[in-house]
Amino acid sequence: MNKALGKNWILLRGLARESGHWGDFASLLQSAFPDAQITLLDLPGTGCFHRETSPNTIKAITDSVRRHALDSGAIQQPATILALSLGAMVAWEWMHRYPQDICRAVLINTSFADVSPFYHRLRWQNYRNFVALAMVRDLYDREMAILHLTSNRRNRHKKIARVWGKIQKEHPISLKNSFRQILAAATYRPGDTKPEQPVLLLNGLGDRLVSPACSETIQKKWNLELRRHLWAGHDLTLDDGPWVVLQLKDWLSNQ
Repeated sequence: MNKALGKNWILLRGLARESGHWGDFASLLQSAFPDAQITLLDLPGTGCFHRETSPNTIKAITDSVRRHALDSGAIQQPATILALSLGAMVAWEWMHRYPQDICRAVLINTSFADVSPFYHRLRWQNYRNFVALAMVRDLYDREMAILHLTSNRRNRHKKIARVWGKIQKEHPISLKNSFRQILAAATYRPGDTKPEQPVLLLNGLGDRLVSPACSETIQKKWNLELRRHLWAGHDLTLDDGPWVVLQLKDWLSNQ
């Protein structure tokens, strides 16, 4: 492996999630790349920025995230960005508009409005679930419901829901910011230009939130490499973090 590869990572989570939701994946990645700088960035309206109002476009969210990356020194050298779902839309926009910042990207279970139909981007079976989630007041119950949508590792849900409930209590994301992020994701149309940086797509064939067909459509449109996990759900790094790390090491070794 080229020694320069995997030295600087930026991680971005998805809709209504923050850096704390990476759980033990960040430490797995650090173990795999012990000399790397790994920066977990929160989207506006989440995590340490939960009091901010989230922009309602991916372009504006990208600008906000990039400012925080500059402030934290995360892009003093070009970064490999690993991003999930909405975070991957931000990563795609970032690569196009500021190509000097990003040297390669790993995009997990993402979708674009001008590539996939809306009923694939958010599976129609979940419309009622999303409305119901907004009405759940108990944080543990809400996080359990989210896990049932996004994760297939059912044996870990109770433990994780307790941790995630604490995250939500400390850094509550407002209903307003959640819907503004949904609007940003729903309307994101990146156009036809392929990024100049290498891109790896990962998806879970057990994703019940976003159809795996969305990753396949992106792969075919831009001739990108796609690696599929046979059973993992939308939160792929939660369901099988070691598998993700294995794909990263193998992909970088072939760059």
